[in-house]
Amino acid sequence: RSGEMAKLTQLIDNEVFRAYATYAAIVLLKMMLMSLVTSYFRVTRKAFANPEDTASFGKGDSAKKFLRTDSDVERVRRGHLNDLENIVPFFGIGLLYALSGPDLSTALLHFRIFTGARILHTFAYLIPLPQPGRALSWAVGYAVTISMAYKVLSKALYL
Repeated sequence: RSGEMAKLTQLIDNEVFRAYATYAAIVLLKMMLMSLVTSYFRVTRKAFANPEDTASFGKGDSAKKFLRTDSDVERVRRGHLNDLENIVPFFGIGLLYALSGPDLSTALLHFRIFTGARILHTFAYLIPLPQPGRALSWAVGYAVTISMAYKVLSKALYL
């Protein structure tokens, strides 16, 4: 077993894995940041989903008016949900892709394009930018994930 663990710890010496770890950390942190942005919008718009969250704004009926939806809060939440739907698959497929032995320059291209597309998608959602900006940034990131999945499947096709 110790021999297996040594092999796992040697992953950090693999340049493609380090690149994957770098860009996976960036998009995961970006996704986590969306929680803070949602909280910021909830507080500044005084729009909460749970009664206990309104406690600092009063009690009873005076606090109930803060139990409401807000279009800005909902926009941020939809952006965050879109991150969950796209970054989680990238995280898993990207790992398999990194472990499949791709060329470093090709892997970097995949990881950088995906990361850039997700950052652009967030700005397109939050500003908001006119369509097709948001749709294109989503499609580019999605296509990158599909490309990596194809490379993994074509390399180790045990279907």
